[in-house]
Amino acid sequence: MKMLSYSVKQTLSRAFCLSAALICLGASNSAWALFSDDEARKAILDLRKSLATTQLELQGQIDKLKTENAELRGKVEELEKQGEDISTSQKTYYQDLDNRLGNFEPRTITIEGVSGTVQPGEKKAYDDALKAFQTGNLKKADDSFTAFTAKYPKSPYLPLALYWSGNSKYANKEYSGAISQLQSLIKRYPSHPRIPAAMVTLGNAQLESGNKAAAKKTFSEIIAKYPDTDAAKDAQQLIAGTK
Repeated sequence: MKMLSYSVKQTLSRAFCLSAALICLGASNSAWALFSDDEARKAILDLRKSLATTQLELQGQIDKLKTENAELRGKVEELEKQGEDISTSQKTYYQDLDNRLGNFEPRTITIEGVSGTVQPGEKKAYDDALKAFQTGNLKKADDSFTAFTAKYPKSPYLPLALYWSGNSKYANKEYSGAISQLQSLIKRYPSHPRIPAAMVTLGNAQLESGNKAAAKKTFSEIIAKYPDTDAAKDAQQLIAGTK
């Protein structure tokens, strides 16, 4: 690259000298006195030809520099991509290691704003229960979440376990059980991000169990407390069923 830059400088210097010579020949009347007309014309043509050749060489070197720069940019982008891949691999490795360690020793973690110590096997128990719910095995999900809340009462997963337990029971038409689990969640974690959605299920469970007054109160509370949420939109539609 340095040699090429040096070559470009030399070419530019030559171009400058040739241009200066043309200007001098054109500007100096005394210089014309030293040549005949034919000699002067030939000298000018030779200089123009030399200048054109120099310009072509310069353009060729510039094009070569552009090509080399493009190649360098490609290599830099390739190195950046390799760096990103290495970073992703490291994160995956440490995440996997962290998960493996979690199966053998307690860990302190934060789940949706709730911090606490997770015991070995605790996360797997929660994940298994959630998987049962997601695959439509609602009876197994209900039993698993109920067992989880009883076994891990101080778990950072407890708010989520209560939330999904309430939804599992509602899906199984166990409305009184759903109401109990969701009210427990709302009482213990009033600022948890799942509360608006939990209150929608609570209102539905109250409505399905025939308590329209309680359902209307719940839906009205959602609209008042969480006006800009999807839960409030759902409550606006559901409150018509409480009349």
